Amino acid sequence: MNSSHVYLHALGIVNALGADVDAVVRGLASGVAAGMGLAAEDGPFIGRAVGLLDIAPPAHLARYDCRNNRLLLAALAQIRSTADQACERYGAQRVGVVLGTSTSGVGAAEAALARQASVDPSANASGSEPLRAPFDYVQMEIGTAAPFAAAVLGVKGPAFTISTACTSSAKAFVSARRLLQLKLCDAVIVGGVDSLCELTVQGFASLESTSVARTNPMSRNRAGINVGEGAALFLMSREAGPVRLAGAGESSDAHHISAPDPAGVGGEIALRAALADSGIGASEIGYVNLHATATRKNDEMEAHLMARVFPRGVPASGTKPLTGHTLGAAGATELAFAWLTLARGDVTLPRHLWDGDADPALPALDLIEAERRLAPGQYVMSNSFAFGGSNVSLVLGR
Repeated sequence: MNSSHVYLHALGIVNALGADVDAVVRGLASGVAAGMGLAAEDGPFIGRAVGLLDIAPPAHLARYDCRNNRLLLAALAQIRSTADQACERYGAQRVGVVLGTSTSGVGAAEAALARQASVDPSANASGSEPLRAPFDYVQMEIGTAAPFAAAVLGVKGPAFTISTACTSSAKAFVSARRLLQLKLCDAVIVGGVDSLCELTVQGFASLESTSVARTNPMSRNRAGINVGEGAALFLMSREAGPVRLAGAGESSDAHHISAPDPAGVGGEIALRAALADSGIGASEIGYVNLHATATRKNDEMEAHLMARVFPRGVPASGTKPLTGHTLGAAGATELAFAWLTLARGDVTLPRHLWDGDADPALPALDLIEAERRLAPGQYVMSNSFAFGGSNVSLVLGR
């Protein structure tokens, strides 16, 4: 069991559902996500963050300006006052930043290469010509996100970025909790951010993992993921609040570079470790946000391990049809949906959007298709699985 309680306070969020918490809550309730649609006439289907990303970095950080960092700024703006209060209370040296990402500003590099080629197709053939402004290499450095956020906020504590593919921002919560438990920080800005780029969209397409229609998790007709983008950030501290991070479990099964272990052994270890860390039994979980990518292998693996960990069933849903798979931001985004069910009385359990045609080869799960709410005292869980066999499960409680 974890040695000290930590709490998740203010939330900043932007994705295909909306550009702030209230818009996201409305989208979750209605099942409508304005940012979901075809990238082009012949697909694939993607989840593009909605709202104007008109917050530019301050002048002294202008070289960091890219879509990924603007998504980060949009989420930071929503929790800025809470972060500033933490700095005033604890001192800037005692406030840290831990973020997850998998693309960083790769999209900015793609745009810069395209501009360079359009001016002189041979200009950079040898790699000797630098890419022209407004591109700067720091925009696409994977480790840039957390130090950039720290610089924007003026915090001076530890600031680092985690990149473990689709568990990146879920693992950020485990690392942030550790900083608090070790008394290295008194508050931590924690979450994740990722932006759309051709590298990921075409990369998943080359694996035959993308769908030209909205993703359809747990269905016999599931055909792959919708790549998405977004950001989700919290302030975590030891100061008591309405919602605490009750437990976390991690594992690494290293089964395959991209395919999950069909038996889901590593994933099951992570779920059971999260329950043990929380000091609760499976029957006390009232909702699980599934990873549910709608690829053939991931859903098969997850359905089987869920049936083993929750033999009596548990209300569950996969929310990627409303956001796309936001990759390095997925863990934080989906934990945010679970957090909202505890933090706000007007939020029902997120529904599972699919065609309703269950795969008979999978164990039947209790997928949420009508309005349901948590019972008093129940906990919520969010699961993330990634390439390379990285598995994370997080548990929240009131």
